[in-house]
Amino acid sequence: MAKDELPEPKRRNKTLSVADALSGALDPVLKKRGFAGRDIITHWRQIAPKPFDETTLPDKLAWPRGERSAEGATLYLRCAPGQALFAQHEAPAIAAAVNRYFGYLLVNDVRLSAEPFSSGSGRRVQEPRQPSQSEIAKVGKATEQVEDDDLREALQALGLALSRRSSRNGK
Repeated sequence: MAKDELPEPKRRNKTLSVADALSGALDPVLKKRGFAGRDIITHWRQIAPKPFDETTLPDKLAWPRGERSAEGATLYLRCAPGQALFAQHEAPAIAAAVNRYFGYLLVNDVRLSAEPFSSGSGRRVQEPRQPSQSEIAKVGKATEQVEDDDLREALQALGLALSRRSSRNGK
């Protein structure tokens, strides 16, 4: 083989999930944020007590300087707007839940991060939209031949829901 030629890459001959394929790329970023692995981030909904599983996200772990032990880190959380005071008040319960999940004293303190809570990470709130008169008339005309009242009402509700969906997608 000449000096200029690169060796042919090994083929894995198996399928990989996106998470497995990207795990090597994410590890340096996570280590920079103080995380040894992805567990606390990927399993946050199972780790955090309610309602913090939906209103907070782990941002980083800060380890005490000069100590060799792997215990007693400070967990910084990103918090949804309006939830910061509640999360700070319940910090001991959040730390206890993390320690219970891992089975040892990983988190000694929980503090709030100055970073904003990402808007796409929480539960999305659907805005109720009233159907237009033309949509109601169109669905009513399509279901007027149905004799069973309960079935007609169910089909009308389905038709209006589908018309909302198509108008939201710009169709």
